[in-house]
Amino acid sequence: MLPAGVAAQPIGAREAAEFRRRLPTAQTVASLLSGGCSCDLVHGRHPDPREDERPLRARYFQLKLSRDEIIRELERHRRRAVAPGVSLPGPADLAAFAAEHARNAGPTLYHLRFGTGSSLPSAGEADTVTRTVTEMRSTPDRWLTEGSVVRLVR
Repeated sequence: MLPAGVAAQPIGAREAAEFRRRLPTAQTVASLLSGGCSCDLVHGRHPDPREDERPLRARYFQLKLSRDEIIRELERHRRRAVAPGVSLPGPADLAAFAAEHARNAGPTLYHLRFGTGSSLPSAGEADTVTRTVTEMRSTPDRWLTEGSVVRLVR
């Protein structure tokens, strides 16, 4: 079961096929989102919204997005998955979900990447790293390395 405030969305058939080549037993391939993005699942937000968005602005600029595209992406980031006053899901929630999923479903792939729909790097270009649930629990905020496909096993 997903943590409160987290939603799963199916991904496209071509991208799903890349993951199924790496893990043929996969039955579901989905994006995990907290609001409009996954930021909350991998790091805490800065209390000052300008400081929180500063690194995102820099990365979007590196992707050569237009001003309008950057604004659209920042608006997506600002969408919250939970009501005001309710705590946002964070790295510990994702780690708990991932551990429980590995226990029930077996090996699972996770791929953290940065970008917009048209600029997202393909999982086919990423290295696969295998981590155990014990390793993941010891570093719940660092087990999911951006750009790599992490194969989580019991």
